[in-house]
Amino acid sequence: MSPEVDAVLARLIPYPEDGSRADGPVAVDATDRLLLDEAAALIEQDPSGVVVIGDRFGALTLGALALGADGVRGHQDAITAEAALSANSALASKDLWDGHARAAANAPVPQEPGPLGLTGYDKFEPNLLKGARLVLLQLPASLAELTEIAEHVARYADPAVTLLAGGRVKHMTHAMNDVLSASFAQVSASLARQKSRLLIAREPRSDVGPLTYPVTARLTDREILAAIAPRGDNPAQPTPAGLTVVAHGAAFAGATLDHGTRFLLAQAHRWPDLSDAQVSPAASTAETQAAPGATDTPSTPIPGMDAHPVAVDLGCGTGILATVLALRFPDAHVLATDRSAAACASAAATLAANGVGPRRTADGVLHTVVRGDAGDLLPIPDGSADLVLLNPPFHDRAALSTDAAHRMFAAAGRILRDGGELWTVFNTGLHYRPALERAVGPTEHIAQDRKFTVVRSLRRPLTVPPEVRG
Repeated sequence: MSPEVDAVLARLIPYPEDGSRADGPVAVDATDRLLLDEAAALIEQDPSGVVVIGDRFGALTLGALALGADGVRGHQDAITAEAALSANSALASKDLWDGHARAAANAPVPQEPGPLGLTGYDKFEPNLLKGARLVLLQLPASLAELTEIAEHVARYADPAVTLLAGGRVKHMTHAMNDVLSASFAQVSASLARQKSRLLIAREPRSDVGPLTYPVTARLTDREILAAIAPRGDNPAQPTPAGLTVVAHGAAFAGATLDHGTRFLLAQAHRWPDLSDAQVSPAASTAETQAAPGATDTPSTPIPGMDAHPVAVDLGCGTGILATVLALRFPDAHVLATDRSAAACASAAATLAANGVGPRRTADGVLHTVVRGDAGDLLPIPDGSADLVLLNPPFHDRAALSTDAAHRMFAAAGRILRDGGELWTVFNTGLHYRPALERAVGPTEHIAQDRKFTVVRSLRRPLTVPPEVRG
């Protein structure tokens, strides 16, 4: 590794942590370094057309710029990874610029250094890969996500593209080679180094069929059919015969009904009836501008919030719970949110496929999808949600992690109105009930099976009535 690259990588931190925790994540791992070492000669030969996918903390993106890339286009599925790249870009900017300026001055014909180009794409789309000749990829955990990435690279990148996909050896399988071979004629593996290895794919196939993802499925499970029956005083509203789910490769559980969501849906008869909800006056925002459509990130509250109850699918995945809420309570504002771009795209497509996509009424948008971390960009005031449904993740890639769940508990406690309810399903062994008590309020055990537990948390009053104060 060159001194310029080492200087940049030394600046990076595993944002939002500072890297001091002994058992915490590292900002630059052996896979990042192996990918950059293999990419160095390719970038020197052709510094344009570099694309990075799945960068965790910015090491690949900033490392490629330090290696001399004219510009880098990138996509990170998690919005938290985008935040880490932004933070580390600020930390490494001086070293990057100094190295860039030295390279320009030492060129065969000295020149003024050009701008350091970094373009991020919120969505995984063809324009990200147009003209790409080098793609650096941290191998995803799922074969479905790898399939979607490989198919897009093979179809939309330059025919001379090289895809360098790196991962930890213990997480790599021969099936990954098979996935890449379906889209590329030449696939090889590097030697392992520090327990990391690369898969190298070249020569995109021209005889491939249509894109595999997103996939669509029709779910008619009894838990879904019972949960989507509309509530309220609208007898003309028919009960749907099933639910259509749309899933991109990176979306959790794909186009299926996972066990946790199924178990939460089985308790739908005990959820509060939002058709009878008394809407909180604190939610009134009639003077604000309407929220943007699905998958945008609204910054102003939805108007007319005082006219409709509010339900939130927190960590929405493919949007099954959000769609159930929208069908069950036709007059409610239903918001779905997730940190994953693939999840948000899937949820928006699932809502639309069931006829409950973003639609404007006289007093605002009824259903929308927002990409954000633990509900931080939801277009509603704090203390305005009547119901939150939550099936939190308990893995970060291959590692067990409950950090996201605890942030989501805090978010639910913030957005729920006094007396609002959070319904959570979780792996029983995680013992989340005390944390929910602290973050939200009194929590009762509702149901439990061999693997999962469902609890109901009641948002504790923010103020104590005088008669209680004494």
